[in-house]
Amino acid sequence: MEVTKALAALQPLYGKDNVEIVTRDGSRVRGVVRSMKTTQALTRPSVKIEQPGGDLVKIPFDTITEIVDHNQV
Repeated sequence: MEVTKALAALQPLYGKDNVEIVTRDGSRVRGVVRSMKTTQALTRPSVKIEQPGGDLVKIPFDTITEIVDHNQV
């Protein structure tokens, strides 16, 4: 997924719980969207997800294949 599409899809979900992100390698991360870094020098644009146990997982935008909002069910 390109950066602009991922950012547009994640912005309304910022701070919401129960969001799942699927990456290119098939891994799934579910939790609360905590941080979105898009313009910091020398870094890849990424999103941080806080999992229920308190762990923060950093996912680069270019590895995201799907974003699922489980709050819409």
